[in-house]
Amino acid sequence: MTPSETALLDQVTIDAPWALVESFATFKREHPDDVNRGMDEVVGHLRDWGIEVKVHEPELFLSLPGQARVEANGTTFRAKPPAFSADARDGFEGPLVYIKGTTNMDEEDAFESQLEASPEMDARVRGKIVLTEGFASPAIISLMETCGAIGVIAINPGVDIHWGICTTIWGIPGTSDLDRKPGIPAAAVNMESGKALIEIAQAGGSATIFTEMEEGWFKSKLPEITITGTEEPDKYVLLHGHLDSWDVGVGDNATGDASMLEIARVLWANRDQLKRTVKICWWPGHSTGRYAGSTWYSDTMALDLDANCVAQVNCDSPGCRWATEFLNVSVMSEAHDFLAQVIRDVAGKELHSERPHRAGDYSFNDIGLSSYLMLSSAMTDAHREELGYYAVGGCGMNIAWHTENDTLEIADKDILLRDIKVYLLAVYRNANATILPFDWRATAREFKETIADYQRQAGDRFDLSDAKAAAEALADDLDGFYARVDSGSVPADAANTVIQELARILVPLNFNRSDRFRHDPALTIPPLPALEEATKIAGRPDDTVGFARTELVRGQNHVIAGMRSARQLIARMAG
Repeated sequence: MTPSETALLDQVTIDAPWALVESFATFKREHPDDVNRGMDEVVGHLRDWGIEVKVHEPELFLSLPGQARVEANGTTFRAKPPAFSADARDGFEGPLVYIKGTTNMDEEDAFESQLEASPEMDARVRGKIVLTEGFASPAIISLMETCGAIGVIAINPGVDIHWGICTTIWGIPGTSDLDRKPGIPAAAVNMESGKALIEIAQAGGSATIFTEMEEGWFKSKLPEITITGTEEPDKYVLLHGHLDSWDVGVGDNATGDASMLEIARVLWANRDQLKRTVKICWWPGHSTGRYAGSTWYSDTMALDLDANCVAQVNCDSPGCRWATEFLNVSVMSEAHDFLAQVIRDVAGKELHSERPHRAGDYSFNDIGLSSYLMLSSAMTDAHREELGYYAVGGCGMNIAWHTENDTLEIADKDILLRDIKVYLLAVYRNANATILPFDWRATAREFKETIADYQRQAGDRFDLSDAKAAAEALADDLDGFYARVDSGSVPADAANTVIQELARILVPLNFNRSDRFRHDPALTIPPLPALEEATKIAGRPDDTVGFARTELVRGQNHVIAGMRSARQLIARMAG
């Protein structure tokens, strides 16, 4: 690290962030009134330090879960309803059918499902309440509703029941999204209750789901601070995280809120050292609105984000107990080496990364922002196995995630201090880099690997050689571009324009199905999604292969055109 970086990190203290964690551990932040209380507390600290804060007050469409239970065979089973479940406070009865879940609850794909719609699935679940293992996720609820189920009971893998959200709609629905709003009740139960319900289902029994839901528009506070850079004030790094939580949500996400608060304090005190601007936002509506706060911001500030944001950094669940390593950290390929060096410099740890999931507050893929971090540190797999834990979506892999047990004991002062420094150094280096620290050669390599994998899966049913050639040509052009940047023959401002604008082309190509400025559903999106059919065509019946080939012709055209645009940008701006 440079002396200025070391001096910056030395200014980080645990006092103010830990005080916020302790305060947030005393009240729930589910209802918008309580979330606004938490926002006021953050804003109060910032203003006490002389930091200028703009507090937006968007109207967000939210779903607030209340009580739930399941009744069957004269027994009442404890349950929790996911946000956006249909209201069934008067009870909704139906025959039970058990569909064995396909998620692996010991791995990071615990939220994925291999179940698919089919005539056979439709015949099994139509008119029934489906009982299946897993979390009450958008994928399983939407699938079962599509197949005609009248309700879903998700069997969580342990003694606790996890809150969640079951809509596939990302953020506030537009009119074109409303037909995907869940129309059936859903509830989650624990493993013990699930086993009892499976026996009832296998004996041909029925169940009644009770869910109390409040749904509507709520005015929500959203603080934004702008720490203006001295050389390129229009360009900025966006650091953000959610303040609303399930229950008191210490590890998810009081620790993240506290981290951003301390980073704001330190950067504001050192704002004369910033080359570019840093913006920091605290989101409402993450848990009860499927990222409604970050999506509102993405929509409202879209054109400015498009023109000026050089990267987005998500801060969720840092500083949790036993989270000694940086495992399964979300980072786009072009940002991997940059983030890996930050983590080595601060923590002396190696980065073990993964492709960002369609989750968290990654509400900016449609615009095309280079992105890194969502969750940060986590406990080792060996430690998790020793504790008998299954995979969850935060809290450093503590299974208190999304439960009433996510209390003060989940946070760790020393780990939080370290993780604050990781986030701070990443944002500071990003803002101050002479050349933006994103290596699109890594993304081109990812594209080549994806296309090769898709070709292997497609076999001789479709030829992706044109896409392969396009990716190779892009990689060659990028090699030349970065060589010229390194030699100084491309001025820094021109190089940064190319690096930023490549994000606007290549991130949507790799992460979006829909048009720019529209949000895809909260469902898994594979790499280069326009070519996804290549993973399925080999298994298609002969009489449908022609349709699959047509899909791939169009998808390949889309991918090649995107890569061509990227090459034209390089030639025009830095040729």
